[in-house]
Amino acid sequence: MFSTRVSKKWSSGAHVKQQKGQILIFPRTSLRKHRRWANIVIFFIVAGLIGYALFSQYIMGLEACPLCIFQRVFFISVGLIGLVAALHAPLSWGAKIYGFLGITSALVGAAIAGRHVYIQNMPATEVPACGPGLDYILDVFPLFEAIKMVFTGSGECAEVVWQFLGLSMPSWALIWFVLLGVLMWVANCSEFSRYYHRQNT
Repeated sequence: MFSTRVSKKWSSGAHVKQQKGQILIFPRTSLRKHRRWANIVIFFIVAGLIGYALFSQYIMGLEACPLCIFQRVFFISVGLIGLVAALHAPLSWGAKIYGFLGITSALVGAAIAGRHVYIQNMPATEVPACGPGLDYILDVFPLFEAIKMVFTGSGECAEVVWQFLGLSMPSWALIWFVLLGVLMWVANCSEFSRYYHRQNT
């Protein structure tokens, strides 16, 4: 039988959790520090991605289609969640809420990027015709109908104008959304700096 006693040295400054005869002790300072830095990394990754997206649009002259713009929105949401989580640096449920929000944003972004990749790989005869710009769609149509039109895609979304290592920009966006979702889980939903303290009676 295992004892559930924890010394004052540990319990006063640690997050304590009992699990199957083990007392898992996570020093609060160390846990908060690791989570803060992990979320800062997420923020700077997103800042770099958005910076390159703007560079490709305004310097390289690559126009952003509606699906591209929606992907940017969800990249920015993941980055902002990471930044707020880093500044707040909560423990337990607070961190998990940030993780849930970040992972949800990353999943939605991945779905949009996946749809974009699908449109780019359609046969030429099945590609939708080019439609109006995103500003016009949002101004003229109701919100849900506008979102439906964006997800349907249009001819400009099917055009591949940039590739790296044989992958288009939406393909790389999909990869980055998956990686950011994993980083969000690691930063906010998993436990860092585990210290196991076991006592027998």
